Amino acid sequence: MAEIHLDPDVLSGLQEVMEGEYPRLLDTFLDDSQKRVEALRKARDDAKALGRIAHSFKGSSGNLGAVRLAQLCQRLEAESAQAPGSDLGELVDQIDHEFALVRPLYESERQRFQL
Repeated sequence: MAEIHLDPDVLSGLQEVMEGEYPRLLDTFLDDSQKRVEALRKARDDAKALGRIAHSFKGSSGNLGAVRLAQLCQRLEAESAQAPGSDLGELVDQIDHEFALVRPLYESERQRFQL
């Protein structure tokens, strides 16, 4: 089930490359992602802002293996550019929900590296 949300190969590769900094990377991603979700909620009616936030969130999510989260952000980015007057709130809700699902998975991954 977790593989639907997180790519274990990406996490394994990051762990190998980052070594001792891997837990800090996870912490940074979680903190940054929480801020981005909050920014998406606030920008709910501003397609241009949603597109910018979704673009950067897509990149960080993809880099950290949050596959579905990155896909949802990509959809939001594309739809905000194509139909700036449309209601994008449903996609924001889906991104919010997906982050709520992956957050504990990353927290669990982070726990594996606590001293």
